Amino acid sequence: MTAPPRRKPSLPEPAPEERSIGSILHARRAGVGAIAVLLAVGLIGALVWSRFAPQVGSADDAVLHPDRIELRGKAPWVRADIRAEALRNSSLDHGLPLTDPELPNRLARAFDMHPWVRRVVRVELRHPAAATVEVQCREPAAMVSVAGGLLAVDAEGVVLPSADFTPEVAASYPRLAGIESSPQGPEGAVWGDPAVEEGAALAHVIQPEWRALGLSECRAGMVDAGDVERRVWEFVGGDGTLYVFGAAPGREEGGEATAAVKVARLKALVGKPSASAAAKIDLRDEPATSGR
Repeated sequence: MTAPPRRKPSLPEPAPEERSIGSILHARRAGVGAIAVLLAVGLIGALVWSRFAPQVGSADDAVLHPDRIELRGKAPWVRADIRAEALRNSSLDHGLPLTDPELPNRLARAFDMHPWVRRVVRVELRHPAAATVEVQCREPAAMVSVAGGLLAVDAEGVVLPSADFTPEVAASYPRLAGIESSPQGPEGAVWGDPAVEEGAALAHVIQPEWRALGLSECRAGMVDAGDVERRVWEFVGGDGTLYVFGAAPGREEGGEATAAVKVARLKALVGKPSASAAAKIDLRDEPATSGR
């Protein structure tokens, strides 16, 4: 008879505690290895970026040049080159890296500082390197008569670049007379005199009718009103007639007619023979009506 083959002795099964400990050690070794790989990859990536970042940042399609900045919102009455002046005055008239996270804010501040810009609406960056800056411009309201000439202001009394106006264009705006102060700040800042702010607001109201009415200037004066003095405005007509307008828009007191009512009265009076013969007409008074 052939003897049956001997069976190899089987190794004893590890106890449950031994299997658990072995699995944990294996998992820990695998985790440490994965972390080491990630650290190595990160270190290599950092070294590569530190070497090539300057080239990437200075690539032509990642550098914004002044001629690639589009300005939108420039008003037709503005003669200045807002883009060139804003970039030059802020030392941004060179290549600007798109990788700069502060670039939109830097551009917004540069254009916001320009005296013709009332506010920056938006700044948009694009790739390849290009940008769009949209602004809202200030609108001239009046010319303030000062020693040596005229200074332009908007409806809020902000001083505008008067060098941008030709004598012919300056003459088309209402002229404020009787102002004794000088601007307290640079162009782009408020004049700093309540009389200029009031006169600018009045000029803004009358400006659409200024030429048609043939007025020559808007004059400020002070009158006694009990224990205080109040500023009263007058228009001077082309024939020398004075039209007393009274308080500036929004400053009417004691039932005084609104600016819109007084402008309507002025339009009805200018050019009539009765108005031309009079030395002074008070627009605050209700016009007399003829009875039967």
